[in-house]
Amino acid sequence: MRDAVTSLIQNYDVTGRYFDRDALDTLKSYFESGVSRVQAAAIINANSSNVVKRAGSTLFEQVPELIRPGGNAYTTRRYAACLRDMDYYLRYATYALVAGNTDVLDERVLQGLRETYNSLSVPIGPTVMGIQIMKAMVKEMLADAGIENTAFVDQPFDHMTRELSEVNI
Repeated sequence: MRDAVTSLIQNYDVTGRYFDRDALDTLKSYFESGVSRVQAAAIINANSSNVVKRAGSTLFEQVPELIRPGGNAYTTRRYAACLRDMDYYLRYATYALVAGNTDVLDERVLQGLRETYNSLSVPIGPTVMGIQIMKAMVKEMLADAGIENTAFVDQPFDHMTRELSEVNI
């Protein structure tokens, strides 16, 4: 798993360049947000089960057909699988948030996920909604904890939703 620093170094090393102003600004921004990233991870860790449970409830309120007979979260087993997946997304989003890099999401979560979901007839739209609901909850918790700039939270959640979303050609 790479982080923001190792990715930046690799990109400059591959091209045989010294760090320029953009690279130094990127590093400065990453390190300035480091304490907030670690605090965010601690807050998410302490509240992960509550976030997943509340996000699931919110999702099923917004898309109730998921839990009705014939829906993809109908039956206890399917409902539990949905919450398990949401927990999985939250955990890996936390890793990416601390790393300041989405490579771990690509490597461990997203590769082949859309195809798997499509083959199992799991709807992508509600999955994307659930991820965005968790993002909003995390940002709210961080703001309540006094972390003013929560923009760094957007990157991993938005990356997952962008990669899972349907692409129109």
